[in-house]
Amino acid sequence: MKEKNNNEEILKEKVVGDTMDVESTETEIDDNDDSIEIEVTPIKEEAEETEELEATKAEASETATVEESEEIDDMTKIATLLVKTEAELKESQDRYARTMAEFDNFRKRTYKEKTEMHERGAKEVLEKLLPIVDNFERAIDHISDAEKDLAITQGVEMIYKQLMGALAEIGIEEIEALNQEFDPNLHNAVSHEDNEDYDDNMVQDVFQKGYMYKDLVLRHSMVKVVN
Repeated sequence: MKEKNNNEEILKEKVVGDTMDVESTETEIDDNDDSIEIEVTPIKEEAEETEELEATKAEASETATVEESEEIDDMTKIATLLVKTEAELKESQDRYARTMAEFDNFRKRTYKEKTEMHERGAKEVLEKLLPIVDNFERAIDHISDAEKDLAITQGVEMIYKQLMGALAEIGIEEIEALNQEFDPNLHNAVSHEDNEDYDDNMVQDVFQKGYMYKDLVLRHSMVKVVN
């Protein structure tokens, strides 16, 4: 009887122990379940944060792309405007250069025409004075030795010198002819002569003096040329 009671107690302890083991196991499982839930929650939040970060990066990348595109468009517009401005500037410079060239040509042409007109007018006036010079020289050449000391003779010579000085001041020069080689641009040959004392084509005598006004021939020298 005592042994039976002992067996019942042992069985009872075993059942209680198994029950405690089961409860302990359930407790461990429950504890494990809590730990799993605790561990899963941070992973989910991290995934959400990763998705938000990726979305932010994508949005930032898209924004940067748009800004870069707008910047490229602005640079293209600036480059186009710069090319257009340079073309307009070059055209303005060319137009200015042409205008200045035309003005310079007009100024030179006007100055040349004015100078030529002045010289032609002066030439016409001076040509009319040359016969007066010739008459003075003829008069002086025909003065006799007895008349050289007369006051009127000295007055004529002074007027002649004054006239020639004034003509020299305005650019009139006598053309050298006597004993010079004949130059058809300066001399007018009215006669020819054979003379061994002179070289060929040399001026032997001057019948009428020739004069230059600057680069213009007022009158050719009238000469005799040796053949």
